[in-house]
Amino acid sequence: MKLDGYRLCCQAVDGAVTIWTRNGHDWTARFPGIVASLAKLPVHSAVIDGEAVVLDECGVPSFGALQVALGRGSWKAATDAILYAFDLLHLDGMDLRPWKLSERRDALFNIVPATLLHIRISEDIEGDPRRIFEAACEHGLEGIISKRQAAPYRSGRTGDWVKTKCISSDTFIVIGYEPASSGVGVGGLRLAERGDDGRLVSVGGVGTGFTRSVAASLGRKLDAIRQPKPAVPGLRSKTVVWVRPELLAEVEYRAKTNDGDLRHASFKGLRDPSDQ
Repeated sequence: MKLDGYRLCCQAVDGAVTIWTRNGHDWTARFPGIVASLAKLPVHSAVIDGEAVVLDECGVPSFGALQVALGRGSWKAATDAILYAFDLLHLDGMDLRPWKLSERRDALFNIVPATLLHIRISEDIEGDPRRIFEAACEHGLEGIISKRQAAPYRSGRTGDWVKTKCISSDTFIVIGYEPASSGVGVGGLRLAERGDDGRLVSVGGVGTGFTRSVAASLGRKLDAIRQPKPAVPGLRSKTVVWVRPELLAEVEYRAKTNDGDLRHASFKGLRDPSDQ
């Protein structure tokens, strides 16, 4: 299953643990529970690939809950985060990346005790991909990842892993907001993304997914970075307050229109710009 969290690379050497994000930032201090569990692995050294998540009250990974736990720019610690481990790259000085995925997974199961509170091994499900995908969507999961069991570990995008999402989710740049009708916080965001030439291109906006407290918090953050003109030239609106393109929003959406605007979009949370 595809989990909705932060991809992490975790190294444990004689009980000393380091955790990196996908872009190489050291986030060891942000996941104390995961660090404590990794330190208890019965190995001399190991490098594990996985995803950090925070579960909601139904036991489903919630990116919004993870984002709240970490706190944007404040370096809060996500004490309740769980690492779903799905691959083992190195073990006791041995490079396992040339091994088949099934063999690496067997080795992973052998070193992760079920008693560890903050590490779980992601579940392998075999069967009809369409039925598995439908079940994942029905249970509110983000989607599935199909993997070739005989494939070695290769960095970057390859055909060995195929990701299928129930709902599209991506990170967009906040370029403006519409004040809430209540007068407190935001009622909607205007968004953009980088085109192939590096320039910002409007993708429309998002007007749902904000709780009252999130709307108020976003309003305070965006008020601090106002600017008189839109970051995307040519945009006009009498109701939008334009801001500097500094904040990143994670947004779910069903599709894009022919003009490139998001359809049925819903705000999920802010992404940390330091890890983009």
